[in-house]
Amino acid sequence: MTLGDSTAVGLGDPLPGGGWRGFPMLLRDALGASTLLNLGCTGARMSWVRDDQLPEALTASPDVVVLSVGMNDTLRSDFDPEQLHDDCAAIVGALRAEGTYVLMVRYHDHTRVFRLPAPLRRALYRRIVALNGVIDAVAATDPAGIGVLDLDLLPGGYERSAWSVDRLHPSERGHRMLAAGFAELLSDAGFAVPYPVSLECAGGREVTAVQRTAWLVVKGVPWLARRGRDLGPVIVQSLVGELVRRPATVVIRRDPTADC
Repeated sequence: MTLGDSTAVGLGDPLPGGGWRGFPMLLRDALGASTLLNLGCTGARMSWVRDDQLPEALTASPDVVVLSVGMNDTLRSDFDPEQLHDDCAAIVGALRAEGTYVLMVRYHDHTRVFRLPAPLRRALYRRIVALNGVIDAVAATDPAGIGVLDLDLLPGGYERSAWSVDRLHPSERGHRMLAAGFAELLSDAGFAVPYPVSLECAGGREVTAVQRTAWLVVKGVPWLARRGRDLGPVIVQSLVGELVRRPATVVIRRDPTADC
């Protein structure tokens, strides 16, 4: 079972007939599972998963749940690490109480993939660090029942080929890398993984240069403008904070006419 946002949905790995595949289907095939319940939703935040996706997940009594969520929270002006921790702990705690093995994602430095203006880049990086702190804290409560895939350490994770045109979602290759990483964690936890995930792209839809350009014009630039407005107050606060914290430089000039 998969809970989370658009990465959990499979965005970035389109199928020829429409829709998305993504790491959930690739991981299902690696496990040889007959069913996959994917409750992921584009735009989902941690609180949404807790309120909307978790209740349905608990009724299904899954053996394994992949929780991929949090980046949308970092891109909002109401970002709150304490609330994130409360929501994440509630989600994972409820799943573990049912005996479900939980896989989580520890995020990479997204500013190395998605180029942003310097003030926005610094603000986003600090939030990713805070989000990872939440993931670490929740995972530490039950190391035997929680596996964490660290995207910062994923081989090839910062290569251009791992990312779709928007630089926010994994490409087909990126989704294959995620599926392979999760499969390895499950194998280490004692789950049977009879069919290794191939990193060779196959079965997806090729994205053309025209489609990439169209995305940038129709969706990419408007998205960046919306996020800039939403995070504008955060950027200003960050810049003011840096100026306040920056130590003053005092220059003492000696009067050449003065006696030594």
